[in-house]
Amino acid sequence: MSATLLIYHCFIIIRYAASLSLPTVIRQIILLAILGVLAVVSFSFQLAKEPIQLNWMQLQRVPTRPVQITGVDGLLPLPVFPAVIKAYDGKVIEIDGYIIPMDKTGKTVVLSGYALAECFFCGKAGPASVMTIKLKKPSKYYKTDQIATFRGRLVLNNNDPKELFYILENAIEVQY
Repeated sequence: MSATLLIYHCFIIIRYAASLSLPTVIRQIILLAILGVLAVVSFSFQLAKEPIQLNWMQLQRVPTRPVQITGVDGLLPLPVFPAVIKAYDGKVIEIDGYIIPMDKTGKTVVLSGYALAECFFCGKAGPASVMTIKLKKPSKYYKTDQIATFRGRLVLNNNDPKELFYILENAIEVQY
């Protein structure tokens, strides 16, 4: 149901409740309940417009399970996303971090919660500290360890060990 239709129905109920010969207290309770519903709906639609601000401390709290992949020696970690992280799957988010350029086409970069010397690839950070950024439009050239903020749709990857745990699709760089 759209917000407009819900608001319309709430006003019809308010008018109907006002026309009934109910005690004033009952009419006030009905009015307050409807206003509460409208406030929640209004707040929900406002939240839907704004991207969710995530940080690396939230994203790194992900346990892993080891899996054997054909053609790969050893075990690779796959994430077991907790419910708090699963709630962000498919949502528009914003996150900042350090860029690690990965391809010359400018379509994909990796964003890390740590500078290159400390990141997952070269340092001691875990695999949940990096994210694939798939840019909506090919980008300018990014320098290693350049700090940037990106907005896009978060996709959780819990089944392909050849991809990073987090993928940000249709991403754009946000300038502040």
